[in-house]
Amino acid sequence: MDVLLDGTPMLGHRTGIGQYVTNLYRTLHDRPDVTPRLYAFTIRHGSRPPDVHPGAWTRRILPARLLQQLWLTQDRPSADVLLPRADVLHATNFTSPPSRRARRVVTVHDLAFLRLPETVHPQTRRAAELTIRQARRADAVLTPSAAVAAEIQEHLGIAGDRVHVTPLGVDDAWAAAAPLAAAERRRLGLPDRYLLAVGTREPRKNLGALVAAHRAAGTGRVPPLVLVGPAGWGPEITADPGVHVLPYLPAEELRGLVAGATALVFPSRYEGFGLPALEAMATGTPVLANDIPVLREVLGECGTFVDADDRDALVAALEAVGSGRLEDGDAESARAARRERARSFTWARCADATVAAYRAAGAPD
Repeated sequence: MDVLLDGTPMLGHRTGIGQYVTNLYRTLHDRPDVTPRLYAFTIRHGSRPPDVHPGAWTRRILPARLLQQLWLTQDRPSADVLLPRADVLHATNFTSPPSRRARRVVTVHDLAFLRLPETVHPQTRRAAELTIRQARRADAVLTPSAAVAAEIQEHLGIAGDRVHVTPLGVDDAWAAAAPLAAAERRRLGLPDRYLLAVGTREPRKNLGALVAAHRAAGTGRVPPLVLVGPAGWGPEITADPGVHVLPYLPAEELRGLVAGATALVFPSRYEGFGLPALEAMATGTPVLANDIPVLREVLGECGTFVDADDRDALVAALEAVGSGRLEDGDAESARAARRERARSFTWARCADATVAAYRAAGAPD
């Protein structure tokens, strides 16, 4: 089976969707029944990434935003003209060119543009109509969680047999991660003990509420807070004596930062999956998460949940972290349970579910 995947999310900083495409491509490449290739429509930064095999990268020097405007009103320019022939055209990041030859598969990671439109980037809101149109016309729609699958059926009116849940995985390197050494922490300006939030700094991540609750709790009652991730957009969050703001970090450094945290705090108002929470669980680090369905689905009984929009509740939860009351009972047993649950989320399982969706969409065996 020849599969063309949108590899654009692999360019630049690889946040959640970039990690999804990277690991899906890698895992599909190791299968004997699939030949995956990647494409990108981009004017800048379109060189083949070093972890993409030679011959598996097609770049078209075209403006993605203009293409999306054309696809919204007409079925051209099509993949049949722009890209090599394939059995499956997989839009890994919501949208892709139309195609009459290939089976069309679209990954809809979340419905934030419908559920919380005020929290998404204006460019995402502009692409919402195209996302909905392409999802409704796709042969199969993939999404990383059952929670979002239910939303897609309800809000987009897509039949359940065309919506496939393909849960994300966690790389084995997370389970082997060790906390950063003292010298590395000093280089980053970090204390020995800290709370950590990982993600792009944007309104949907609710980091402003977290910082406000952390300040309300007081630096003497909770560990310092470290925010790490790309700058994103929206109100700027500034560092102060109790709040450290770090940029996007290389994967190895980030894993050490997560492994050494007192807890990962994940206050996001809405998620399609919540990969940082899963990755923290793989290191054994406790996770304090907003009480939303998708994070319940991913973390199960291994997470601690709070209404992150309730200032008093979030303050109390942060104070529980600071006093060591976040976990009940044997901390080592809880740590082992988190690691065990994380091991059930693999990229091989994601690839299996994805290939099954390709076949359900009519792709050849």
